[in-house]
Amino acid sequence: MQIRIYYEDTDVGRVVYYANYLKFCERARSELFFQKGLSPHKENEFFVVKEVHANYVKSAVFGDLLDVQSKLTIKKSASIVMEQKIYRDDELLFEASFKLAYLKDYRPCKIPKELFDVFE
Repeated sequence: MQIRIYYEDTDVGRVVYYANYLKFCERARSELFFQKGLSPHKENEFFVVKEVHANYVKSAVFGDLLDVQSKLTIKKSASIVMEQKIYRDDELLFEASFKLAYLKDYRPCKIPKELFDVFE
């Protein structure tokens, strides 16, 4: 998924604010659902981020066009781990590992098969 960096994404030095990389990854995960005609949230079922490990490699700046790449790395019955990387051209800027838990009525629940298909 591509993301253009706008002024609102940056700090006073026109460098992307650190928390926005996490937002870009969230958008990319949601887009995986939208591309398949699904929603990342049903009435009482949804994923939540349980854990994140982030590595900020280089800075993106105002006007950059970034590519967010997502890959499912671990699949369990009620959680998954996704690795996401953000590039400017071929240059790695950011990488993170997200552990996502699946909840139904705010309790851990087995992930439906069709949702696993979204990530593969």
